Amino acid sequence: MYTIYVGDKPIILTTEIHKETDFKTFLLNSVNIGKVIKTLNKTELKAVHLVHKNPDKLLKKFLKLLPNVVAGGGKAYNAKNEILFIYRNEKWDLPKGKAERKESIEETAIREVEEETGVKGLEIVKPLPTTYHIFKRNGKHRIKVTYWFEMKTNFEGKLFPQIKEGITKVEWLDEKASKKALENSYANIKILV
Repeated sequence: MYTIYVGDKPIILTTEIHKETDFKTFLLNSVNIGKVIKTLNKTELKAVHLVHKNPDKLLKKFLKLLPNVVAGGGKAYNAKNEILFIYRNEKWDLPKGKAERKESIEETAIREVEEETGVKGLEIVKPLPTTYHIFKRNGKHRIKVTYWFEMKTNFEGKLFPQIKEGITKVEWLDEKASKKALENSYANIKILV
């Protein structure tokens, strides 16, 4: 099973058919993805289920429905065990960005965290779950596939939000402040923190 977000509403890829309650079910093979996105954005439905009999083909078939944008990002911890957050578009988020040519996804994740926050000396500890969300750019929907990594650093310098990327704040948040920030964040970030 996979979850792809449209805003904070999930599209759930599944092999199981459940009785519809506050969600609608479509067959993955014949779905009109534009209609699904519109339905999620314009109705009270809580979710959409896309069903396919083969669990190994669920994600592969879904990713063919729209152009994909591959990104890398980090959940970075400092020596005080605080998490590095950015504030962009009036929401708290974790730093991430698009992969560049000839760069590994790990290199992308470290570069993007550095560029968006000014933090140096990042080291990858382990991979985290990959997230998927649909966004619109230049009038066209795309699927962002973000590969996340837990990182650590002993960096104690000044933080620099990447203003040209719309980031207005960068902060190290302790456990309590992280929980508060997640109240104003994205569904796929809540999975990671």
